[in-house]
Amino acid sequence: MSALDPAPAWRRFAAIVYDALAVVAIVMVVGLLAQFATGGKLIDEHGQVLAAWYRPLQGLVVAAYFLVSWVRGGQTLGMRPWRIRVTDAHGSAVTWTRGIVRLVVAALPLLLLTLYPLTSLRFALYAPLIGWAVWLLPCLIDRRRRALHDLVAGTEIRRLG
Repeated sequence: MSALDPAPAWRRFAAIVYDALAVVAIVMVVGLLAQFATGGKLIDEHGQVLAAWYRPLQGLVVAAYFLVSWVRGGQTLGMRPWRIRVTDAHGSAVTWTRGIVRLVVAALPLLLLTLYPLTSLRFALYAPLIGWAVWLLPCLIDRRRRALHDLVAGTEIRRLG
């Protein structure tokens, strides 16, 4: 086994579960800070967000978590225990450009949330999960275990030592 070996798909999926927990924690901290910044008036009595900047801020912070993790060491918190790293096709560190492309393509299924006004909330919440499942399907059959966002960005998930 070398550092250029692709990581098995199960390790990628395990890291996704860990990273989902990290994202929940990040969103909670951003929410807490936003509550402080608005004096507790972030959400009204009907559950509507009053601050227009809140959701974009959450998105930017979560995006920064992934992008900085990939570019500054190749690993998110979820990737560390499973000993996997994102690299370019030659095993080198991911550049900012590749990281941004990977992030944008990986986030595209989130656009399916915009279906909510046309469908039920349940469908709108499941739609991105289904989209991500479709994005990840190639890693089950590709010999380099690349998902769709890896194929587009020219990145790979590799096993560490």
